[in-house]
Amino acid sequence: MQYLKTTHTIILYIHGKLGSAAESEHYKPLFAGCEVIGLDYKTFTPWETGEEIRAAVEKLHKQYGKIILIANSIGAFFCMNADLNGLVEQAYFISPIVDMEQLIADMMAWANVTETQLQEQSVIHTEFGEDLSWKYLCYVRTHPIEWNVPTSILYGSKDNLTSLDTIRLFAERHNASLTVMDGGEHWFHTEEQMKFLDKWIKG
Repeated sequence: MQYLKTTHTIILYIHGKLGSAAESEHYKPLFAGCEVIGLDYKTFTPWETGEEIRAAVEKLHKQYGKIILIANSIGAFFCMNADLNGLVEQAYFISPIVDMEQLIADMMAWANVTETQLQEQSVIHTEFGEDLSWKYLCYVRTHPIEWNVPTSILYGSKDNLTSLDTIRLFAERHNASLTVMDGGEHWFHTEEQMKFLDKWIKG
């Protein structure tokens, strides 16, 4: 199918864990004159979800040309595994997971699981609801992030998944701008946090 490329900018929202494409509605007033859509991806591994996101972005790029990405938490991690360089003009990352290997190591420590145990059992269920996967860890280690899209990052000082040092190092390495909300959490959801988020996007 041939797409007639338009001159409009499209805003694509990629949600985090337990989120949905419906969250994209919040961003419509912030991008007047632009179409804003969300993607409800159906897979939950970087290799599958990356392919899913890339296919959606390629389709949108053929139709619109100019894509601005908004990605939340693990949604940002999935996007960075989707090889979107050259397809996305600009990105806004909200509480992004930027070092999945470190996060997995942290979760293994929380669950008192060793690498040997994870390798032997392949998948280990934890009391805090996350499954630890040896395949997932190996994938992350063998697929370092290559991200060259101009990116702005919003981070909460009380983020319990990513340290400030980790987010700062990522921002420096990828020439991304970093805004830290004092008292902000990993999940931006309170009225105060959402007002801060809106102001950040508006610049």
